[in-house]
Amino acid sequence: MELKDSLKGLSTDKAIEILDKYIAEHPDDDEALTLRGMRHWGAGHRSQAMTDYLSALRINPSSRAAMALKAAQEILDYRNKDLYNP
Repeated sequence: MELKDSLKGLSTDKAIEILDKYIAEHPDDDEALTLRGMRHWGAGHRSQAMTDYLSALRINPSSRAAMALKAAQEILDYRNKDLYNP
């Protein structure tokens, strides 16, 4: 069974716990780091998510973490100027 499939339906905390253990045993698995980053992002743990995405990219520059990191940066860079100058 694929790691991603085994996380379906689990709470964020449980999925992160499983991914922590998996990554400890497989530190070069960029997909696991990306999955953990996505779970962290969904839980509001922005810093941990970015760290996981960057770690995945160091292992595999063509990882799908590149898209996740770009999306995260766009979200963090977004400013609605109308809210500042009504």
